[in-house]
Amino acid sequence: MKEILIRRNTVLEALRGSRREIFTLWLQAGLDKKLARLLREAAQQRGVRIQPADKQKIGHIAKDHSHQGVALEVGPYVYNDVDEILGLAERRGERPFLLLLDLLHGPQNIGSLLRTAEICGVHGVIVQDRRAPEITPAVVQYSAGAAEHLLIAQVTNLVQTIRQLQAKNIWIVGMDLAEDAQSLGQVDLNMPLGIVVGHEGQGMRRLVRQSCDIRLKLPQKGHVESLNAAVAGSILIYQAWQARGFG
Repeated sequence: MKEILIRRNTVLEALRGSRREIFTLWLQAGLDKKLARLLREAAQQRGVRIQPADKQKIGHIAKDHSHQGVALEVGPYVYNDVDEILGLAERRGERPFLLLLDLLHGPQNIGSLLRTAEICGVHGVIVQDRRAPEITPAVVQYSAGAAEHLLIAQVTNLVQTIRQLQAKNIWIVGMDLAEDAQSLGQVDLNMPLGIVVGHEGQGMRRLVRQSCDIRLKLPQKGHVESLNAAVAGSILIYQAWQARGFG
C-alpha cells in the first residue's frame, strides 16, 4: 500500500535513504532554491518522477495542509530483523547499541526517540508487532526522516527477544520510576547495551521490567512529577553515547 510523506526534511531523507520504493515527488513553485535543488537532485538519483503542483493540490494529495510545499509518494515501510541490526554493529566493529520500545505510543514520542537514536549512532530499534504502533508517515515526519535511515525490527515477543540479546552478552537497561531503580549517574553505560523505554503513562510491562539487567531513573530537582518518555529516553541515549566517548 502506497503512503504519502510530507515536509521538507522528511522527504529529503526518504529520497536519500534506500529503505523503500519511491514513485512521485510533488514540488510547489516558489520553494527555496537551494532546497528545491537538493530535492530534485536526490529524486533524479533515485529515478523518481518529479511533478509541479500548487499548494492546494499538494494539500489534497497529502490530506494535510502543513506539507511545506513538498509531498512524496512511497511504498510501505520496510522493517528489518534483529540479526541485521546486530550485523550492522559487527560490521562497524562496535558493541551493540540498541533501543527497545515497550508499547510506547504516540507518533511524536516515537518519532522524537527515533531522531535521537539515529543522531547518536544507535544500531537499530526493536518494537513489538502487536499492540504497538507501526512506523507510519506521521512517525517518520516527527523523526525528521530519521526513521528512513534506522534499522527497525518488529518482534512477536519482546521479553523473548530481550533474553536472546542477553544471551549475546548485551545488557538490557530499562527506564523506570520505581524507588528501587538506580540513579542514572550510578551506572557506567559503556557496554553492549539495549535501552528499554516503556509506555508513556504505565512504563514498562511487568515481565519486561523483570527481564532488565538494570533499571534506571533520572535524578530530579524540580516540582513536576517526571519527564515524558521521549525526553527521558533521549537523555539516557545521549548518556550512553557519552559513555562511549561519543564514538
